[in-house]
Amino acid sequence: MSPISPRNILRHELIGLEAGVVRSRNPSHRAVEGFIVDESMKTLVIEQDGESKRIPKRDATFIIKLPSGLVEVEGAALYGRPQDRVKKKIKRRW
Repeated sequence: MSPISPRNILRHELIGLEAGVVRSRNPSHRAVEGFIVDESMKTLVIEQDGESKRIPKRDATFIIKLPSGLVEVEGAALYGRPQDRVKKKIKRRW
């Protein structure tokens, strides 16, 4: 598998990457930053200061730190089971 980059981020594993919430419908989620520790179909779990925060994907826009730099990803593009997301064709929306 090729190294993770902004072009193929939706087809890679996100657990372990550093991430933050840029925009969210819930104002309390906007200050969440940390490492992604779990992912489900509808949520990302980000650990911040030893506390886990569950963020709905559809309601948020995330900024994810990659070795090549930062990338902003709409949560709706991440929506779906992680194992199915890597299989589907993706239309770039950004």
